[in-house]
Amino acid sequence: MAAWNLSLPDWQDRIRTGQSLLPNFPLLDQVAAQRAVDVFNLLRLPDVPGKPLLADAAGDWFRDIVRALFGSVVDGKRMIREIFLLVPKKNSKTSGGAALMLTALLINTRPSAEFILVAATQPITEIAFNQVAGMIEADPRLAKILHIQFHLKKITHTQTNATLQVKSFDPNVLTGVKPAGVMIDECHVLATNSNADRVVGQVRGGLVSQPEGFLIIITTQSERPPAGVFKAELDKARAIRDGKREGSMLPILYEFPDTIAADPEKWENPENWKMVTPNAGKSITVARLVEDYQAAKDSSEEERRRWASQHLNLEIGLSLRSDRWAGADDWEACGDPTVTLDALLERCEVITVGCDPGGRNDMCGFAAIGRERETRRWLHYGRAWIHKSALEQRKSIAPKYRDLEAAGDLVIIDHMGDDIDEMTAIIQRIDRAGLLPDEAGIGVDVIGVGQLLDALDAIGINNVEKKRIIGVSQGWQLARAIKTLERHLSSGSFVHGHQPLLAWCVGNAKIEQRANSVIITKQASGTAKIDALAACLNAVDLMSLNPPLPGGGPSAYETRPLLCV
Repeated sequence: MAAWNLSLPDWQDRIRTGQSLLPNFPLLDQVAAQRAVDVFNLLRLPDVPGKPLLADAAGDWFRDIVRALFGSVVDGKRMIREIFLLVPKKNSKTSGGAALMLTALLINTRPSAEFILVAATQPITEIAFNQVAGMIEADPRLAKILHIQFHLKKITHTQTNATLQVKSFDPNVLTGVKPAGVMIDECHVLATNSNADRVVGQVRGGLVSQPEGFLIIITTQSERPPAGVFKAELDKARAIRDGKREGSMLPILYEFPDTIAADPEKWENPENWKMVTPNAGKSITVARLVEDYQAAKDSSEEERRRWASQHLNLEIGLSLRSDRWAGADDWEACGDPTVTLDALLERCEVITVGCDPGGRNDMCGFAAIGRERETRRWLHYGRAWIHKSALEQRKSIAPKYRDLEAAGDLVIIDHMGDDIDEMTAIIQRIDRAGLLPDEAGIGVDVIGVGQLLDALDAIGINNVEKKRIIGVSQGWQLARAIKTLERHLSSGSFVHGHQPLLAWCVGNAKIEQRANSVIITKQASGTAKIDALAACLNAVDLMSLNPPLPGGGPSAYETRPLLCV
């Protein structure tokens, strides 16, 4: 049987007008679908006064999900194998998911079927389990056929011997399981788990042998820029929704249309919030959200953005904190994806380079900043390399490294020295294009720069006639470059390529006040990397001296000597 088309190209129009975000399913088994909805409706919310039936407490939007999942089995094969539900907090997503899994346990016909609740942390899974247990205890009829073992976090159907159980988010635990259904709650929390891709892979592998098996992922948006497994699953869901790829995943994404998400004046307007609040009027009200948002705004910009990510599903581009670098506020607005290295070579009259060589477990950062002809805007291109051992040393950010590698901004190298070879090749390309200044064209952090100097000497980039390599003083002495870049970002005269690598590094940058200077240091940022930004500041320091066109014009260093290495 041909796969079902699960795309919804007109989703932006639908969400504006409050329509269902599920496509039409001509082959849906209406009898099985209605049976599942009937069972779902008879369950009770255990943590609400009066323990109301879901027939009254749940929204039709979630009943549509139940109808689609359980009505999609055709000739014993489930056509909707997966569901990815992105919905803001306070919309009863976990309660609804718990009820869906209990419904699956009740209507299941496979003997000894195994249903699993899994999440990044034990407390998250226990929330869903406690909801299921509460629903059973709230109905004497269910209590007679379902045996709850709280110490094992396990529920057994006494007639079919099917079970619903909490499992640890661990590849060793989930290896070899053959579940009939799995729910992963709060997928966005998995971003920092280095084993997350293995765990999800084990779950999907186990479902292969169950033709009616299903996986449902329920989550809010991430409090930080999406990364790891969460980003991969979100990107996949969006691609299927938009008709860019096929798949058996049903994407249900409550997020603003593009024109609203990109405009703060629009997404801050409470009149638009109902679009992404499907349970409005039941578990949450827009009026309550307005009050809560005002409190977040009064707290800090960081809290405002965090609130918007959790309650409006707005994707955060930069992680903005109270101790953030001021330039981060304007970074996103200065992005232009057309600004690539090729664009710099074509559009600029001179290019300065910044390098920040790293150790075995550090990033090696590179930046090129070109002065555009006629407009004199500064155009930026960045790149970084990191040795594969760093992924083992810093497992918490290994998923982010993989994301940046997939985006093409980060190269994970097998051998130390490969980074220097590639960086040298880029610098040589800029020099051959006649755009590297004759003097002071390459700004470096002098620590760990020896191998780069040898490589550049070998190709004649640095010699007696052309003192191109400049040691850029770090710490408080880099304040000039920091402030210069802030001003160019604020005025819009600095344009970068909208690279995820730089957005991450800028979001990681923390400031420290030293006397009358502001500094950005690796130490202040901890394990969160800023190397590509550090390289950018080295290039800014040289470009700020208004280098002449290569091959002619006075050098800025004729009147201002700086350290040459």
